[in-house]
Amino acid sequence: MSKKKTYNPQSPPGIMRTPLVSIITVNYNQELLTCALLDSIRRQDFHNLEIIVVDNGSAQNPEQIFRQYPEVVFVRSPHNLGFAGGNNIGLSRATGDYLFLVNNDAELTSNCIEQLVHFAENNPQVGIVSPLICYPPAQHPPIAVIQYAGMTQVNPFTGRNRTIGAGETNRGQFDMPRQTAYAHGAAMFMSSNVLKSVGPMREDYFLYYEELDWCERIRRAGYGVWVEPRACVWHKESSTVKGLGPIKTYYLSRNRILFMRRNISGWQFAVFLLFLMVVVLPKNILIFTWRAEWRNMDAFLQGVWWNLCTPSQNTYENADHIAGSETVTS
Repeated sequence: MSKKKTYNPQSPPGIMRTPLVSIITVNYNQELLTCALLDSIRRQDFHNLEIIVVDNGSAQNPEQIFRQYPEVVFVRSPHNLGFAGGNNIGLSRATGDYLFLVNNDAELTSNCIEQLVHFAENNPQVGIVSPLICYPPAQHPPIAVIQYAGMTQVNPFTGRNRTIGAGETNRGQFDMPRQTAYAHGAAMFMSSNVLKSVGPMREDYFLYYEELDWCERIRRAGYGVWVEPRACVWHKESSTVKGLGPIKTYYLSRNRILFMRRNISGWQFAVFLLFLMVVVLPKNILIFTWRAEWRNMDAFLQGVWWNLCTPSQNTYENADHIAGSETVTS
């Protein structure tokens, strides 16, 4: 069982209680990264925590490794259930007032949890909030480079959107909380009441777009989506998707269309389909042919085909094809 410590921090004004925060992270063949995250959690000043590590069907059961963290509740899935599936297992076990989903390839900076709790306690209308997300200093010494400071809305005609602040040097230009279109899957903070209201993430996405779909549901339920830049995490982004190749191509194309099917309707969706057929399909086929990337072209076409003939049986719908040390978390 986790150690639920009673803690009375010298909190910012507004915190009248010390809520329990359940931190959930998913491990997949990357125990060292997960341990680095757990070490960063131990350095936090906020200690009223329940920490849940879900192993998402790693090649070797890492339970012995995580025994050095007696405060951790360890749960193992025999199969890789993808980002949503792994996190949903953790959500089903969580008992906290707040739920903090964090990628295992992230590390929390000082006071991260306390700032998020402070913000949520004083803004009960918030449905989900992400901290500022930056690349680790070691990747861009000696400055901090932003990975995420919010997102724009998905364009209803093209199915594309933009990450705000990506690649910018952090000079404090995003220093105050603000509403945004979507939270970032690497770090998402919400109350247990919001989860009860909207339910967990949809697991059929497996990889990509599941958190965007979740945010759309949260917004439709009447809650806001926010970014709180006074809280920050370092995210080793390349560890998450490096080397996935055709798998990444497949799920990006498959899930972009699936997201649009679920969240865009009427004449706007008709325009999106026209854009897909007239622009996206020919453009990608030409690019993959020019580069002789036949596996990527096959993955792209199967991703499109899946939406026409769901359920589609193909080589990308079985999670067992994801091998080696790559993680599938966001």
